[in-house]
Amino acid sequence: FFPFVVQRVEAEGAPAALGAYSQAIIANGMVYCSGQLGLSPETNQFVEGEGENGNVRAQTRQALENLQNVLVAAGSSFAKVVKVTIMLDNIDDFSAVDGVYREYFLLPENAPPPARACFAVDKLPKHGLVEIECIAMV
Repeated sequence: FFPFVVQRVEAEGAPAALGAYSQAIIANGMVYCSGQLGLSPETNQFVEGEGENGNVRAQTRQALENLQNVLVAAGSSFAKVVKVTIMLDNIDDFSAVDGVYREYFLLPENAPPPARACFAVDKLPKHGLVEIECIAMV
């Protein structure tokens, strides 16, 4: 039997939790990151983009930047991510979101890419377009 130690992670470079939860928890050598929306940490407002699918692309990029900041605060990185879950407001945004996702997870230093699930949900918090969570090794 070993003691079970849980450590809360709070990253300044990511928006504060919107409810009664932690940005991430470290337990048993793993970091469990809560979902990140495309909110600017400075304004707590959704980022906006231009052109076709601009807002969902901008929110995806910001959600991934927020997630990266949480991982770094936990002593981890995208290279150590083993599972990603992406929740979409509209499944028709899959290709736009996947295009931005590839910019982060298909880099040589992050190979192989993690396991992933992606699905549409009825509504996301604050009416966001995308939310991304992950599990990584510390």
